Amino acid sequence: MPPSLKLTSRRGASKSKKQSFTSSLAFKVFALLFILVFFFGYVFVLYQNDMILVEKSRHTAMVMKSPSGVKKPATVSLRGESLKSRQEEHLFPPFPPLPPFAPIPHEEALIALVMAGQPTMAGIIALLNRFFVALHESNRRLAADIKNHQGDLDNFVYDIRKAFFDLTKEHLLPFDAVYRGRPIFPIREDDSIYISLAAFREHLLGKTLKEVFGKAKHPERIFVGAVVQNCFGVEFTCKTGAQVVGKNKQGRDMTKVSDAPPDANGIEEFCGDENFKKYCDAGQVRALYVNETESLGPAVARYHASKLWGGETYFVQVDSHLEFTTDWDSKYIAEAQAAKSYPKAVLSAYPPGFGDYGDGPFRESLGAKLCSCEFSTNAVEQQIIRVNMGGSYHKADSRPKQIPFMAAGFFFARSELLVDMPFDPVLPWCFMGEEIALSMRAWTSGWNIYAPRKNLIAHQYRPGRMGLPKFWGTVGRLFGEPGPGINTKLQRRMLMRVKNLVGYPEANKENMNQRDDSNILLEIDHYGMGKARTREAYLEFAGIDPQKQTCKHLAWCVNGDYE
Repeated sequence: MPPSLKLTSRRGASKSKKQSFTSSLAFKVFALLFILVFFFGYVFVLYQNDMILVEKSRHTAMVMKSPSGVKKPATVSLRGESLKSRQEEHLFPPFPPLPPFAPIPHEEALIALVMAGQPTMAGIIALLNRFFVALHESNRRLAADIKNHQGDLDNFVYDIRKAFFDLTKEHLLPFDAVYRGRPIFPIREDDSIYISLAAFREHLLGKTLKEVFGKAKHPERIFVGAVVQNCFGVEFTCKTGAQVVGKNKQGRDMTKVSDAPPDANGIEEFCGDENFKKYCDAGQVRALYVNETESLGPAVARYHASKLWGGETYFVQVDSHLEFTTDWDSKYIAEAQAAKSYPKAVLSAYPPGFGDYGDGPFRESLGAKLCSCEFSTNAVEQQIIRVNMGGSYHKADSRPKQIPFMAAGFFFARSELLVDMPFDPVLPWCFMGEEIALSMRAWTSGWNIYAPRKNLIAHQYRPGRMGLPKFWGTVGRLFGEPGPGINTKLQRRMLMRVKNLVGYPEANKENMNQRDDSNILLEIDHYGMGKARTREAYLEFAGIDPQKQTCKHLAWCVNGDYE
């Protein structure tokens, strides 16, 4: 071979080896980079998932440190198992019920997740807090504008209503629309019970919570959501209710409203008790704090309390001044399951009264039935339907008996009720009308209503002369009209929503639109009658005639004819 060809061959072989080496090195570098990218990508995904779970829970939530120093969420034991599973991630870390108005880190991100269909308890509370902050600012602006409305109270009342409607459309209705037709959280099948408590300046809230947990057979399965509407003494001087201070010359009570200290926080009383602190630490008490100036009446407070439900099997609505009998939880579950139409069965009653805690142990008694109604003749209540008791159990019946009415102060049902009958956010300033609306909506959604055969709770009934604060007094002071007058005007228009539901002739849609009251029927189709049974069928069942404004005597209810 010629020397030049040999040289060329050697150079070609050397070049080929270099190319081969270069290609091999590039492949190795590429493979290494691919492995590193995959590894760090995988770590990043794990990190993002972990951060989502953390952000979906409140950073100020209670946590406990493991021996290695790694923070782990506190868990709750139910039936010997950890409650923290894939479907309960929304509850962890537990949302702390104290202190009031604690800031929520990453609240905008949490709210965005809620509105994207990825709810957490922290995110829902952040969303509700945002509504109340906006309402607070709106109320301040309206209150500062009172002087411009002197002698024009009707237009001022219209402005107050419109501001509420605008904020509800902005914050609450879009939230409800995301979860329409399904539960916000998966319903657990573990016999857990959620207690909805709406408390307005309630001095017995702490004692009621102690009754709830202290008398339960399985307190580890009890979860409470409390809407705490208090005077915190920050922007306004707290006031008493109208206290009786003597008699006038005609022998009538004279009343006076006086300055008062900030309200005691019943959540703090309960969680500060060493015997009950563990339930707060475990995330079984959820609290939404509301300044009394943003209190909108019991119906709206109960709407907000329903949003603190976290997937528990049963939903219970009660007042915040109650006594309970021993093992009330297991007994109510058994009573609900004994109803013929269970699981679509609602237990409801007006509980018997009690004087004060410590008067003696509360004992079970035979249950009473909500069998009658009447159209109110009180001018303030605008002929709205009032529910009354009309019969009692006199023997040990084998099953609970049907009744046509629900009490707002106590009902017990499976949590599917929240899907079929979502709470209505558009009933502000109303003290009456809530019960007939609940009754009609539940029944037309296919739920039968039953009177429990035993009274397992007792209620402290409060005459006006006790001088306790009322939400309508706060509304009056806020808007420069002390007394119930301005709230009465607000309630009068909003009761037309309930009247439309019942079928009062003057409250049909055509008449409402002519009065420029179309907002009062806002989203009424979504918060109105169910689709399983008709309004006409309910009115016949309950013996109600909206045209004549009469309620019939219901012998079938008194006698317990329907199971």
